[in-house]
Amino acid sequence: MYLKRPAGGLAFCLFYLASCFTNKYVLSVLKFTYPTLFQGWQTLVGGLLLHISWKLGWVEISLCSRSEILSWLPASVLFVGIIYAGSRALSRLPIPVFLAIQNAAEVITCGFQKFVQKEQTSHLKVCSVLFLLVAAVCLPLFDTQFDPNGYFWALIHLICVGAYKVFHKLWKPSSFSELDQQYINYVFSVVLLASASHPAGDLFSALDFPFLYFYRFHSSCCASGLLGFLLMLHTVKLRSSTTSGQYAAWSFLAKVITASLSPLFFVMTANVLTISCLVISGVGEALLVYTERTGT
Repeated sequence: MYLKRPAGGLAFCLFYLASCFTNKYVLSVLKFTYPTLFQGWQTLVGGLLLHISWKLGWVEISLCSRSEILSWLPASVLFVGIIYAGSRALSRLPIPVFLAIQNAAEVITCGFQKFVQKEQTSHLKVCSVLFLLVAAVCLPLFDTQFDPNGYFWALIHLICVGAYKVFHKLWKPSSFSELDQQYINYVFSVVLLASASHPAGDLFSALDFPFLYFYRFHSSCCASGLLGFLLMLHTVKLRSSTTSGQYAAWSFLAKVITASLSPLFFVMTANVLTISCLVISGVGEALLVYTERTGT
């Protein structure tokens, strides 16, 4: 059975959906397109809540040596790239398109395993990765809402996600848990994004934001920070309590639900070719889930 631990998995899907929709609302509906501030706020909230949870004994964090922390910093740089570029891309692209482009990050990890680490890769996995690649390449060609800046930042996001996964596979000290890594990511992101907010022009440009003093903006930002933290916690919990194949199945289900419901809440214009690309991407990820589950 693919979907085990239904309570934890369904909670993960719920927080994935809510977090994605809240971010899209702030970025595309309210048009708060100041990523150093928005992502800086989210990582600040996530870092504070994780620190409080640690001090209260709800989670365990053990930052052992300075050398290990420093060795993880390249991943933290990639993490900042993921959230910054992802914010830029999500503000311009429909959620299903954004997720389809994001899925193509598996091309990088699979390519690294096959051509650098010389690992044996099944024909089915190669086929699934090709599906993801074809969908990502064809989407800009057929997208009726084509936005070059949106796709540019989606490409940067894709590269950072793929590189982060590769780094994570290569860097595996036994003393560092996933929460330790996330804690460092949060701290590094807050420092870097806060430092970049003025040079990027976001700090003073945000003062002209029309909804700056509106309750719906404040509540949406608070919700985005809290939901991002809860999604992170449930992701870590689900990964630790299930196999990689079961986690991949839950992640796939969360993306399908989110992509399917998003056109009901956010404007999206699509033709047959665009929908075909999205279906191809979904088939590719479903095949990846199958290969992960069966070990082929």
